[in-house]
Amino acid sequence: MGVTLPGVLRVCGIISIQMAREYNGFLILPANHATCDDLQRIFGTRGTGHVCQCQRYKLRPGESFRSLPVGERELRLREQTDCGYPESETTSGLVAYLDGEPVGWCAVEPRPEFSGLLRFFRVPWEGRSEERTDPSVWAVTCFFTRAGFRKRGVSRAMSQAAVDFARARGARGLEGYPITTKSVIPEELHVGTQATFLTAGFAEVSRPTKRRTVMRIDFSTGEPT
Repeated sequence: MGVTLPGVLRVCGIISIQMAREYNGFLILPANHATCDDLQRIFGTRGTGHVCQCQRYKLRPGESFRSLPVGERELRLREQTDCGYPESETTSGLVAYLDGEPVGWCAVEPRPEFSGLLRFFRVPWEGRSEERTDPSVWAVTCFFTRAGFRKRGVSRAMSQAAVDFARARGARGLEGYPITTKSVIPEELHVGTQATFLTAGFAEVSRPTKRRTVMRIDFSTGEPT
């Protein structure tokens, strides 16, 4: 469990920390309580994180990933996170800090908000009778750790924070769709690993492919469904 930190102050790009909690040494807070500059420091200026801007599962009807320039993807991420606006009632993820430096991002929000996930990807739905538009079910679709801070447990801390964040905002359940094999290219790891989700209390509910699994925690019972 995280530890709530009281008070309001500006630390690096953190606008306020009254919403921040500590997980395994990382300070994690909703993305609207971080600055947009800090968010971009996590994604960097090159590489897959910078190029994607966490829009893979956000494509609108009729759009293709290649049709969106990076600048448009960055603008959409700003709008989705409401970074820099702590008064906002919604955001699309969490930001992690270590010693004042922004080091990690986690996309977590109601599952229907991932419009591309609903239309294009079969992993969450294969062999299940899920209502795709149910807003009470949330999803974690992406973890991204800033270069220079990897292999320090950022994703595991963020998966625990995601559970608390979704529960606090009224989610009935939270799902993730991690990779099941270590034989992957770095770009595939954005969905997380099984160990990352197991640490946060998730359990496997289906395995639609040899390389991917569906993991879930149900907040009404504390047990997977």
